[in-house]
Amino acid sequence: MGGMSSDNVHGLVLALSSSVFIGSSFIIKKKGLMKAGATGTRAGSGGYSYLKEPWWWAGMVDEIAVIIGEIANFAAYAYAPAILVTPLGALSMIISAVLAHYFLDERLHIFGIVGCALCLVGSTTIVLHAPQETQVSSVKEVWFFATEPGFLVYAVIVLIFVGILMYRYVPLYGGTHLIIYVGICSLMGSLTVMCVKAVGIAMKLSFSGSNQFVYFQTWIFTLLLIAFVLMQLNYLNKALDTFNTAVISPVYYVMFTSLTILASMIMFKNWDHQNASQIVTELGGFVTIFSGTFLLHKTKDMGAPAIELPKLSNSSTRSPNQSPRRPEP
Repeated sequence: MGGMSSDNVHGLVLALSSSVFIGSSFIIKKKGLMKAGATGTRAGSGGYSYLKEPWWWAGMVDEIAVIIGEIANFAAYAYAPAILVTPLGALSMIISAVLAHYFLDERLHIFGIVGCALCLVGSTTIVLHAPQETQVSSVKEVWFFATEPGFLVYAVIVLIFVGILMYRYVPLYGGTHLIIYVGICSLMGSLTVMCVKAVGIAMKLSFSGSNQFVYFQTWIFTLLLIAFVLMQLNYLNKALDTFNTAVISPVYYVMFTSLTILASMIMFKNWDHQNASQIVTELGGFVTIFSGTFLLHKTKDMGAPAIELPKLSNSSTRSPNQSPRRPEP
């Protein structure tokens, strides 16, 4: 296998930066909430005294970290293939788990450590065997890839499935079956990433001196991106409002990553120039990351200290029908 291209390196650095910012933002926010709750500082009773609370400002830093992380993730797609960038999102979970262990006293169980290790091994495997990014000189080339029969068939199938889920299964099973909402988000997410990649490439080329916003294709990709993101956020919020986040996160991550890689493979033909050994190794990396993700989420609360219930006295353990003992004379 040849060395990584400069674009893949740039995409890798941006993806890792995104994971660091997004993973640490959760810890900053939770620490700030804990501190603010402990001091009892409230805007309603203390006026603007919350501005003196350092952790309130840390919360603002948290929001900035999330924004920077999402921008870095957006930019990563402009340089590296989705098959490299998307799976690296698992690293943000590792960063959150490790920082929570040291700063929030949330003990990381041995199985959580194994989950982190699996994610690291899988990510390293994918990084070392990632395909080279398809070189494009204008957004018209991206449009050519998107309008080829293979990807058009994929996009139509996705939209049909989303339509069936939305109008047939959401009213019947949306509130009881997690897969309905997560399926819509994942299917739409695979198309969203392709639009992100197209707009990201257009912006990268424009900044380098070749303005791509003079082409109607760039604006079509932009409008589709906005529409897909809004739809995805709508159903993701429904899922989060209905089901446990600890269950949603791994299922959504696996489905979203799998469909995104499939869409990228069809659209950009990432695997056309790789041999069977490289492809199998990458698939092994995906499975390793997925396994680590599920293990990390399934055991995230195992390291928490058990809550010791107060011992009941003999009088409180007496059955309701048992009469109290009479004192002996």
